[in-house]
Amino acid sequence: MVSIDKAVLARLSKAGKHFEIYVDPQLALEVKHGKELDMRSVLASPEVFKDAKKGDKAAESSIKETFGTTDSSTVAKEIIRKGELQLTTDQRRHMSEEKKRAIIAKIAREAYNPQTKTPHPPSRIEKAIEESHISIDPFESVDAQASKVVKAIRQILPISIETFTIEVLIPNTYSGSAYGALKKYGMEREEWLSDGSLRAIVKIPAGIEADFYSEINGICKGAAQFTRLKEAVEKKL
Repeated sequence: MVSIDKAVLARLSKAGKHFEIYVDPQLALEVKHGKELDMRSVLASPEVFKDAKKGDKAAESSIKETFGTTDSSTVAKEIIRKGELQLTTDQRRHMSEEKKRAIIAKIAREAYNPQTKTPHPPSRIEKAIEESHISIDPFESVDAQASKVVKAIRQILPISIETFTIEVLIPNTYSGSAYGALKKYGMEREEWLSDGSLRAIVKIPAGIEADFYSEINGICKGAAQFTRLKEAVEKKL
């Protein structure tokens, strides 16, 4: 059990009431991310407060009415997972950096430069994020933030989120070995021809088009045939 002076607050407002608990910052973060832990090791104190700084405890009747129980472990878990967790400076910095890397990876995979028809390298996307001064929320999902980031960096570099529909013809010599790679990229339709060749339809994000061609051609020794069936379709992240 962490001491109060090394603990941080987890807060939750629910049904018009406010609740706070003192928790171990690292263990509480693990609980917030879904890990099951003995809550006795997470809590610095079993007490549930209305205002922890003032030492104002929440009434048992209020806790029971709001959470359906007065069990401190059950109540604490809900406060941590559904409420706001006060992070240490190092935790917030680390989580923000991890979230930023995940957002950059998603954008690099799904976006490209509509002027040059080439993908943006992650380093260019990261530089644009820094120049845009958009803040990264360590708790908000990658999907939710990626669209906001794209909107912000469009002021700095040309970027479009698009998908391509590509028909691939694999000669019979390589159809078996290429099949797994096509499935990995999200094969939408397949047709096995009478000579054992494979015709497939694949829909891929613009940012990995070159990687797709390179991998399939590597398997097929350059013998695969590709046809883009229609123009790129712009979509939101």
